[in-house]
Amino acid sequence: MVSVTIDGVTVKVKKNTSILEAAKAAAVKVPTLCFLKGINALGACRICLVEVKEGGSGLQAACTLPAAEGMVISTNSKTVQEARQVNLELILSNHDKRCLSCVRNGTCELQTLCEDMGIDDVHYEGANMDRPKDTGSASIVRDPNKCILCRRCVAMCGNIQKIGAVGTTQRGFNTIIEPVFGKSLEDVPCVNCGQCIISCPVGALSERNELTSVWDAIHDETKHVVVQTAPSVRFALGEEFGMPTGEGVTGKMANALRRIGFDKVFDTDFAADLTIVEEAAELIDRVSNGGKLPMITSCSPGWVTYCEHFFPDFLDNLSSCKSPHQMMGAVIKSYYAEQFKIDPKDIFVVSVMPCTAKKYEQEREEMAVNGLRDVDAVLTTRETARMIKQANIDFVNLPEADFDKVLGESSGAGVIFGATGGVMEAALRTVADKLTGENLDDIDYECIRGIAGVKEASLTIAGMDINVAVANGTGNAKKLLESVRDGKKQYHFIEVMGCPGGCVNGGGQPIVSASKRLEFDPRVVRAKSVYSEDVNKQKRKSHLNGEIQMLYDDYLGDENGHLAHELLHTHYHQKAKYK
Repeated sequence: MVSVTIDGVTVKVKKNTSILEAAKAAAVKVPTLCFLKGINALGACRICLVEVKEGGSGLQAACTLPAAEGMVISTNSKTVQEARQVNLELILSNHDKRCLSCVRNGTCELQTLCEDMGIDDVHYEGANMDRPKDTGSASIVRDPNKCILCRRCVAMCGNIQKIGAVGTTQRGFNTIIEPVFGKSLEDVPCVNCGQCIISCPVGALSERNELTSVWDAIHDETKHVVVQTAPSVRFALGEEFGMPTGEGVTGKMANALRRIGFDKVFDTDFAADLTIVEEAAELIDRVSNGGKLPMITSCSPGWVTYCEHFFPDFLDNLSSCKSPHQMMGAVIKSYYAEQFKIDPKDIFVVSVMPCTAKKYEQEREEMAVNGLRDVDAVLTTRETARMIKQANIDFVNLPEADFDKVLGESSGAGVIFGATGGVMEAALRTVADKLTGENLDDIDYECIRGIAGVKEASLTIAGMDINVAVANGTGNAKKLLESVRDGKKQYHFIEVMGCPGGCVNGGGQPIVSASKRLEFDPRVVRAKSVYSEDVNKQKRKSHLNGEIQMLYDDYLGDENGHLAHELLHTHYHQKAKYK
């Protein structure tokens, strides 16, 4: 421990703690821009400058300056204020300042800094680069004119996700963040996870907007427009309306979507239960009949694309199950259409997802049955919030409402899909009951919960030892699969989610600023709400979902059977790293 004095307050912190972190202990808030906790600490933007009075000298970046015994720091001297203001104005000098039409208007960290630091004019006029937008990706739009070269996206993509789809090219004033050789994101191994978007402090990265097509469908009287909502969306949507992080808004969300004009509002949690029934049957079949092991989950399209690019030797290990929202789309355009005598061609399915990769997944050639797309449009949580605002709905004061029946019932197992480890736990609840032939009470597999990058456990179920592992984020998946490939680890079942923390931290979720991430971890807060809802569910196992049982009895027939495979299963293939 060392003693450091910051703005006259002496605090004790661990040696080499950054001055930025030490300032928190002194109740001092140092502004940042390029810094993102656990991801990026470069000191590149120079917004977090502090003045070292003793124990060093001059202006230094607080995010990279290690605390040492006897340091005396000023965070608010005239020298510091002037330097920060100059640096901020230089960043603004060639920034695209069409803020009112920017997707991040009101949530932009650069905008917030200008307000906090009293910037009412820019004294420097830089050259306007006028670079073209990259709109080739099915999921992500990249606008280099809004980029401030903070490199947060580069650090996330390269250091955390271990993909490296973007990086810095050229030099000096001409520096740009882009894919290699100036290619589009669609032409490099981008997995569409959108972690770059939620890392970006400005509007340089955003999801591809599909609101117009959805509104057009709603206003088309010939279309029967159905919406479905993913498990984790209900624990994040409220944040877009000023509600606390992680607060559940299931009933308000269902009500808002119905008021917007959707003909039916269904719950993707239902399809999560359906996925588990199919996945559990597939796992039991593989274990019992010498199938390809370990079986690896296929619910996360970002992970699946990563596997296709970087680990094609594991493609046969992937579960053949489609992801829940694609299953739901297939069921809506078959079973539901038959039940209510609607022509499937007239049904337009909208998925509300925490995930930008779902936009790419929806367009995959494999995600169709009888020439009809399973899903017609995917909206992120952020897009859905914008739609609710466009409809002039007072979300915070909405009364609660229920999902529509037939495809609206769900179990606690379906809910926990939103958190890393949730798919594994949900599957184990059903697998254990199926193998033992009992309705077991001990169903909380806490050994695979939490945000650790890789979690593993050995379980004994019905006298059988089953080794499982869970990875979240493609960087952690890389570590795990390399250990399996090298023969160092042997598992029966592996869950992988493409985003760190799982879907609760998906690339389409509300963006939590760097300053708020210093105060709390949204992955932890949102996941806590996920498990709270699970505990309060009347049914907590997927195979006990009454509507799921009815679907098999009335329509699908056998679990993992012929019709189930036709509608609910798919295949994947190796991708070239570069086009």
